[in-house]
Amino acid sequence: MIYPKFLKENDLIDVPAPSDGADCVETRNRYNNAKSNLEKMGFTIKMSDYIFNSKNGRSSDAQSRAKELNNMFEDNSNCILCAAGGEFLVEILPYVNFEKIVQNPKWVVGFSDPTGILFPLTTKYDISTMYGNNFKSFGMKKLYKSLKDNIEILKGNLNLQSSYELFENERLERTTGLEEYNLDSKVYWKTIENKKVHVTGRIIAGCIDVITELAGTKYDGVKQFNEKYKNDGIIWCFDNCELSKEELIRTLWKVSEMDYFKYAKAVIFGRNGLDKSYYNYTMEETIKDSVLSKYNIPIIYDVDISHKAPTMTIINGAIATVIAENGKGNIKFELK
Repeated sequence: MIYPKFLKENDLIDVPAPSDGADCVETRNRYNNAKSNLEKMGFTIKMSDYIFNSKNGRSSDAQSRAKELNNMFEDNSNCILCAAGGEFLVEILPYVNFEKIVQNPKWVVGFSDPTGILFPLTTKYDISTMYGNNFKSFGMKKLYKSLKDNIEILKGNLNLQSSYELFENERLERTTGLEEYNLDSKVYWKTIENKKVHVTGRIIAGCIDVITELAGTKYDGVKQFNEKYKNDGIIWCFDNCELSKEELIRTLWKVSEMDYFKYAKAVIFGRNGLDKSYYNYTMEETIKDSVLSKYNIPIIYDVDISHKAPTMTIINGAIATVIAENGKGNIKFELK
């Protein structure tokens, strides 16, 4: 596994907009404040030329977005922090120069739609990435602990994260763009039949909505990733943004048929972004009624890796030790 260089004071952070950009004044305010917050932390920020654009969910056309990302791998930054999520990052993949990225690996950080670039970089090209926060997340007035943790991980100063106390079940309307999390619900990590989980393996995280679109394409490197690290075993970590529980069951079946879980040691689910079901499934019933039931491996759900903030930062490709018991949990990373 290739681990890029960690950040130092005064390092440059590139901010591409490979998916969507700013679609309203509030988002523009949030981007500008994210730049200010990160500069106060000692970094130099170079934002995308397209970050203040949004047309049909895209900051620009696919080739322009890809060209910008390619150029960022040629400059002197040590980190590429994706601006935001969206729907259409996958459109840029045919134009991304992966050979250039391999020659000059950098930390690529983001969550949700940026899974489209994180997932192939780690599974196919063996470059560690971070499934954590987007640039936009750093635009709140006062940064929450999870955001500060994300930066400390990027600096190489933090390898253990513990579950948070509260999460944002309902996001309040934004009027300025600088709003903080609305922490209205208690965090409680759950396991099947409330069994304690203590597992170590090589971890890969991402938005399952995007992973299912990549599965089976030339940007899917899971087969080689699995075989290379089969002796470590794989911990799958899925962030479900919009899939219904029925869609989730079908998606798990699909990737199981593609041997994603061939060497799985555990599966982790974040809190569902949209918690919907046509048959009134609970999440535990969903898991038990899915193909995962045949694997007899630990499963943890409602974890702090989610569209319902705060979210932990996962170092994709690292060795992770995950512990969950009595509603609490932690994840520790080893870079080897």
